[in-house]
Amino acid sequence: MKLVCPPLSVAAATLLLAVSASPAISAENHATDMRMLRDQEKLRTNIYKAYFPDLATARKAAITFHANLLEAQYDAGFLVLELDALEIATLRSYGFRVENAPEFIQRRDEFLNQIQQAADARLGTATTATTEGSTGTGAIPRQPARGDASIQSIPGYACYETVEESFATAQGFATSFPSLAQWLDVGDSWQKTQGSGGYDIRVLKLTNSAIGGTKPRLFVNSAIHAREYTTAPLVLEFARWLVNGYGTNPDATWIMDHHEVHLMLQANPDGRKRAEGGLSWRKNTNTAYCGATSNSRGADLNRNFTFSWNSTGGQGSSGTPCNDTYRGPTPGSEPETQAIQNYVRSLFPDRRGPNLGDAAPADTMGMHLDIHSYSQLVLWPWGTTSTPSGNGTALQTLGRRLAFFNGYTPQQSIGLYPTDGTSDGPSYGELGVAAFTIELGTSFFESCTTYNNSTKPKNLPALIYSAKVVRAPYQIPGGADVTTVTLSNDASGAGVTAGTPVALSASTTHTRFNQSNGTEPVRNVTAAQAFIDVPPWSAGAVPITLAATDGSFNATTEAVSGSLTTTGLSLGKHLVFVRAQAASGQWGPVTAQFLNITSGTPPGNNEVEPNDSRTTANAVPAPATWNGAMGATSDNDYFVVSVPAGATLTATLTPNATSDYDLYVYNASGTQLGKSERGVGLVDTVSLTNTTAAAVQRYVRVRYYSGGTGATNGRYTLGLDW
Repeated sequence: MKLVCPPLSVAAATLLLAVSASPAISAENHATDMRMLRDQEKLRTNIYKAYFPDLATARKAAITFHANLLEAQYDAGFLVLELDALEIATLRSYGFRVENAPEFIQRRDEFLNQIQQAADARLGTATTATTEGSTGTGAIPRQPARGDASIQSIPGYACYETVEESFATAQGFATSFPSLAQWLDVGDSWQKTQGSGGYDIRVLKLTNSAIGGTKPRLFVNSAIHAREYTTAPLVLEFARWLVNGYGTNPDATWIMDHHEVHLMLQANPDGRKRAEGGLSWRKNTNTAYCGATSNSRGADLNRNFTFSWNSTGGQGSSGTPCNDTYRGPTPGSEPETQAIQNYVRSLFPDRRGPNLGDAAPADTMGMHLDIHSYSQLVLWPWGTTSTPSGNGTALQTLGRRLAFFNGYTPQQSIGLYPTDGTSDGPSYGELGVAAFTIELGTSFFESCTTYNNSTKPKNLPALIYSAKVVRAPYQIPGGADVTTVTLSNDASGAGVTAGTPVALSASTTHTRFNQSNGTEPVRNVTAAQAFIDVPPWSAGAVPITLAATDGSFNATTEAVSGSLTTTGLSLGKHLVFVRAQAASGQWGPVTAQFLNITSGTPPGNNEVEPNDSRTTANAVPAPATWNGAMGATSDNDYFVVSVPAGATLTATLTPNATSDYDLYVYNASGTQLGKSERGVGLVDTVSLTNTTAAAVQRYVRVRYYSGGTGATNGRYTLGLDW
């Protein structure tokens, strides 16, 4: 862990008076318990730097020794781990050089002392913080503590919500937006089952309940390992993006309308409260394992799942209660694990056979993400064996997609040796649902600067992409992406009047894979489509074919364009869905844009008839957009514009989707300088540069070729710009 130790005054300012998780635990007992646990933490000195032989081996070690990992300095060539003699010997057998890490121990102890001093100061106790290197269990307060130091924001890490803050935010969503959010109680933490405080295990369910139909489900759990600070805040930020973006962000809007997102923000809330007090706490807090007062007590929830529990001969988990990977006495023994398993089984049907190599059908809906820190990895099953799963190729494709956004290493979740009893067991192992573990960032106690500037902005897009592809995660990632969608005439902003032609332009690509660990095939984009209001998977969807702007689909990245007919659309916001196809034939995820229909006069300017020749051309200013109509099959409309010296005139003609109008540009003497004759519904563009030292006149002609005529069916827009 990279411990950022704030000044004492900062840490103290972030502590509030106690609000106990439950009246069953007194504030005095909790404060004393936390003091003892912090002192125990400082006794853990078997901490080492392990210099790795190569980066690939380091990544595998970070998986295998994740419970031991305290800090990763990949650029400096070493990992910091808590190790026993056997683990040191194992690492050395893989080429690691191991040495003591006193600097890390010193930083950790200073951080724990600061938190303890701040807690004492806030509580008004007459205690003295245990000195660094103490071998005792800590001084007992001379005066009873008047309250507990329940942390409002984690000392030195104000960017990370506490358990209480994350729960309050989720409850606020459900209260303020009842048609979009539900805050569900799905189980209890271990302490709550014992009547000793604790928490409900809760899920924030997000979807627009006013829209029915079959909705694929994304399930995300975080903070199953308590000390991994970044995990729950990232997932909560994803919830904010969805809820606050509804109606203002087109992608957030369609995801909420047509998909379900289920977020278990705090999968291990009892342990998280220990970690919020500065402890490197991984497991739950079950006092039946390793002693009631030990800071090594509890079970590793991510080794306690029923599927593949204790299946690797002791390599993938531990049977020793004080070990950080203690699997628990029986499969699924812990209430937190039971809550996750039961909820996953309630969300998804079983679509995978009983054998390890059985694949779920390619069209299986749903996805499970388990958000961890740290190691900068995107992982998929299996972790029990190096043999790929039946869906291994599709999982690899999606994993490389997710890793494109965060820049992490995508790989199967097998390290130097196996792991077992992990969270992807109920989702992929039992049910065949695509499952991934994302290891965030740089350290367990990652600084707010790193989180806000790197981890959050890199990983939020990966969560959004997951929500987009959850309808068919084994298929959709093989298609092409739509990265931008733009509508003309400010149709996504101020809007247009119904009947106004709108030009759509978009960027598509099949290149967005992380190729750092193997090579994903990159194919040409071969087609693109748009849909208004009804998405492509729904009955009644009507595709609008988009064309390659350069005239042909022959590259891995293509600009595409087309024309949208707005006649008959109701007032208000509409969604335009755009998708692109790769040469494999697979369509990628949709990207949406708003189309706003307003009342009143269409934006821009209207042509004035007669203007069917150069001599009667409408003299127009530029830049501007002009609205016109082809009154008859023989119609021509002329516009004349003065182009400044050195300027490049760009004329853009957007016809009705069912019409073909052509675009020409002439000089003052009638010589044709440029033309575009693209076809039905396609946008024509001509760009010409005035290379002279003076302004020149250019005549722009719109000619009828085929399709609609009249004030409604013959409408077009002409954009003139430089």
